[in-house]
Amino acid sequence: MEANEAQELKEQAEQGAERAMRPVAFTMSLLAVMVAVTTVLGHRTHTEAVLYQNKATDQWNEYQAKKIRSYNTSLANDLLSVATVTDKEKAAQIAKAYADHQAKWADDLNEDQEKAEALEKRVESAELRAVRFDLSEAMLEIGLVITSVTLLTRSRIYWYIGFVFSIAGILSALSTFLQ
Repeated sequence: MEANEAQELKEQAEQGAERAMRPVAFTMSLLAVMVAVTTVLGHRTHTEAVLYQNKATDQWNEYQAKKIRSYNTSLANDLLSVATVTDKEKAAQIAKAYADHQAKWADDLNEDQEKAEALEKRVESAELRAVRFDLSEAMLEIGLVITSVTLLTRSRIYWYIGFVFSIAGILSALSTFLQ
């Protein structure tokens, strides 16, 4: 056997080994895309949770402002009921206006509280989805790294182990859509 023939055989063996690793490289590229997608989805879901939290905070602030107005009106009404007033008719009109405000604010307070609680539920839901996306991202990254070890060691066991982590990551991401 000549040196050229030995060299050709060696090159063919290397090409065969490279061909055998093509599915691993393809798997790695798919995993990299899935990591990117779950990362973006996770970030968007965290942002959604923050925006809902801001809306809930604003709603609770509105509730609190109306509660304070209601309390101040109640105090003024109490003061009006014990104070000596020279114009009884005017005092009665003011007391009626205060009572009307109190009735309106009571309805508004219930409505504002319901809105704020609904927004808090949306925050919790978004946070739960974000956590699942974060878990998915981590599992896919682990799967990608373990799969890449296959290229270094030429041992397919790492490819299969990478598949296990990747499937766990995919299932975690899919579970957010089923929620």
